[in-house]
Amino acid sequence: MSITGDTTTDFTLLGALILLASFTAKVAALGVIPGNRRPSSGMAWLLVVLLAPLLGIVFFFFFGSTAVGRKRHARQQAVNDRIAEATKSMPEDLAGLSPSVRTVAVLNRKLGTMPMTSDNTVAVIEDYEQSLRAMAAAIDTATDYVNVEFYISAWDEMTDPVFRSLVAATERGVAVRYLFDHLGSRGIPGYKDFVKRLEATRIQFHPMLPIKPLQRRFRRPDLRNHRKILVVDGRTAFMGSQNMTEPGYNKPKNHEAGRKWVELMVEVQGPVVAELNATFASDWYFETDEQLGVQPVTGGEAPLPDPVPGVGAQVVPSGPGFSTENNLRMFNTLIYAADERVSITSPYFVPDESLLYAVTTAAQRGIDIELFVSEESDQFMVGHAQASYYRALLEAGVRIYMYPAPLVLHSKHFTVDDNVAVIGSSNMDMRSFALNYEVSMMMTGTAVVERMRAVEDHYRELSRELTLAEWEQRPFRTRYVDNVMRLTSALQ
Repeated sequence: MSITGDTTTDFTLLGALILLASFTAKVAALGVIPGNRRPSSGMAWLLVVLLAPLLGIVFFFFFGSTAVGRKRHARQQAVNDRIAEATKSMPEDLAGLSPSVRTVAVLNRKLGTMPMTSDNTVAVIEDYEQSLRAMAAAIDTATDYVNVEFYISAWDEMTDPVFRSLVAATERGVAVRYLFDHLGSRGIPGYKDFVKRLEATRIQFHPMLPIKPLQRRFRRPDLRNHRKILVVDGRTAFMGSQNMTEPGYNKPKNHEAGRKWVELMVEVQGPVVAELNATFASDWYFETDEQLGVQPVTGGEAPLPDPVPGVGAQVVPSGPGFSTENNLRMFNTLIYAADERVSITSPYFVPDESLLYAVTTAAQRGIDIELFVSEESDQFMVGHAQASYYRALLEAGVRIYMYPAPLVLHSKHFTVDDNVAVIGSSNMDMRSFALNYEVSMMMTGTAVVERMRAVEDHYRELSRELTLAEWEQRPFRTRYVDNVMRLTSALQ
């Protein structure tokens, strides 16, 4: 008895069904994927689906949406409304700002609800260990509360003084709240021990954006809370690029290579501290359902090291909960407003079309623009994607400085002319614009810009300048990988 005919028929039918499913996936993708998505991202996703329809659809299902869920989005809007209501009576302190910077402050308030404040004091901290010591010292003065939020957290030898200060604060009755990103921290060696040590304390801690399918807590897995904030009694705060871990991230391969992360933090005092605290409070509410309300400012201000007084400052939160890409709009507007110079430090510079045009257009109209990046990236895909933009930048006249390996220049800041500086957790890449919760702070005043310029001068002394002639000597295979990784960076 032969079954060849039936088997052939079955395979023919299966093949027809696969072709039909593939065709249906392609047609559906053409009408669904481009919706409310930047063109480069839409084209990248369409290419994935057209090349591998069924696999592409599955991949798009898990990674194609930046939505954080209706509940969280509604909460974000409610938080924004409450902050706007609480701050509407606060005057927008725009005195002394140039017309172009004034419009940026208005934009920031409209999108992120936080007003421009004046009379803040800022200390810029370049040294990694000094930053941790300063945090521990500030925590030791706490009398009421300490609110802490770091994308990556680890209780290691270098961060031990900070955690010991937090524990000591709880023992004298201070409320200590701690947030860390679930997947961001989970990837650091010793994570389970870290959680166990926290559980043995009175610190109130919660992972941010946890992936827990059994508890119906599931979303695109690479949406992350990337913020770094520490607030003590509403009078002193820290923010910037540094995570709560030692500079090699507790990874043996980094230690063997001598790879350390170079960061920049600021310690601030003044009315802008309330804005950083409000940003923390919104994230605490999202993860715990607890509304902190308006927390009091208690205690006295301790003197800051090498302080810069009289700084205008405005906090700009951004992330998937906002539909307006607040950080990107601020970056673009400031760069277009530049009259003389722009200095950018970004470890992951993977711009979208708008930012690339802002930077290259500024260079082409005669603005002195420099970009500080690491000579060797710590991330293969991002490093190659970033490199794919160097030619366009160099041809436009942007000067690119390579910070020496094996160090990783991880600080994130830029200055515009002599009156504006921006610092925070946000990279200048599409991930930070659409996928990560970030916090940035715009600072105004010649004194604070001069202090930030001193940091940039230090980077320039250590770095070497990349030339177009050198870049054109790269082998074809390297340029090919760059372009492939550039495509993947647009999948958002």
